Amino acid sequence: MRARPLLAALVALASGAAACTSEDARGPEPAAPLSAGGGVAAAAAGAASAVSAAPAGDPGRGQRLVAEYQCNRCHDGTGQAPAPRDAHCVQCHQDIAAGRFQAPAAAMKRWNENLVQLRDVPSLAAAGDRLRRDWIRGFLLSPHDLRPRLHATMPRLAIGPEQASDIAAYLTRDRRERPREPLGGASAARGRELYEAKGCGTCHAFTGAAGLTAVAPVKAMEKETRAAVALAPDLRHARDRMEPADLVAWVLDPGAIKPGTPMPQVPMSPAEARDLAAFLVTAQLSPRAPASAPARLPPLSRRVTYDEVDRRVFRGTCRHCHSEPDYALGDGGPGNTGGFGFKPRGLNIATYEGIAAGYVDDQGERRSVFSRGPDGVPRLVAALLARQAEEADRADPAVRGMPLGLPALGPEEIQLVESWIAQGRPQ
Repeated sequence: MRARPLLAALVALASGAAACTSEDARGPEPAAPLSAGGGVAAAAAGAASAVSAAPAGDPGRGQRLVAEYQCNRCHDGTGQAPAPRDAHCVQCHQDIAAGRFQAPAAAMKRWNENLVQLRDVPSLAAAGDRLRRDWIRGFLLSPHDLRPRLHATMPRLAIGPEQASDIAAYLTRDRRERPREPLGGASAARGRELYEAKGCGTCHAFTGAAGLTAVAPVKAMEKETRAAVALAPDLRHARDRMEPADLVAWVLDPGAIKPGTPMPQVPMSPAEARDLAAFLVTAQLSPRAPASAPARLPPLSRRVTYDEVDRRVFRGTCRHCHSEPDYALGDGGPGNTGGFGFKPRGLNIATYEGIAAGYVDDQGERRSVFSRGPDGVPRLVAALLARQAEEADRADPAVRGMPLGLPALGPEEIQLVESWIAQGRPQ
């Protein structure tokens, strides 16, 4: 039995169908909280207008792009046929965790000990009934960490504004319109009390909202509990992701909108749902603290070999997108044989010879991943540093951070790679 390298976090199209605005990955900061009545409605309308308008997009082109970007390899609800298991990044992980994957017991035990990523991925079903079109577009262009308890994030794909508009139009093509302002007479103060009483913080973070009772998340042991906790978005973004009417309908009966969602139906009246929505869209939020990338460490003086770098870095992350095609039924991952909208680059990091052979540029020429840019940083190291910068909200349009959609490598791991390259890449 050959274990497929796509088992563990291939590209990580994981953390959501939509998230932030296209202007700022953090979303616009709200004004001070307002009282019930017209103030709540006005604040909700203001939150909607804060999401910048975008081209309407073409749903037909969007459908073709969803197929081209292979969204069905991670997400359900794409309108495409499910990907085969050998090509489905998430199903393999789920099968391993459930003991359904056919592999030696020792390998299964080792995989399960480290299986923390890509076991839960949000479905794109009913996206139009839940999420603002412009917000989906913005997320595709500038993804961020929407679900703080989910290991992976939506990767920064090679996608432009027109393509993002088309995909957003396709995902929201069947939207059911609801009244625009359902919050008249709602009380944000009562909504805050409901938030506490109903235990919303058990699964959800609400960063920036001061004074909420700290709640320890439930132990994510059972499938339903784990998925509910992992997929619960930070409610800081609710005002930007959803129209107030959609938010009320979702709170009342999430399963009626998106069958199979791990979000439970919490008993409450329509009036209570409006109060809760009023709190979510008007609560005063403190600005997010500026993020910073870790300090870069100097090269090590001790000898660093390929075996050590492979064991500590390449094998754990890089191989999943830059793997050996013969080991995975011809699929070497998006960074090698292509996929998820990326051209085949022929970069195989599964072997020493493969990484030494480099990648194929747009002209079809082989290039070294160890060549240095104008700043003297090797191309491979620059990609690893770029992922740290992306997590600090400083994405470089010219460099795609790696590992794609997964947490950045730590300073010690990047130091190891950089030291190995500086020492002449000894085996």
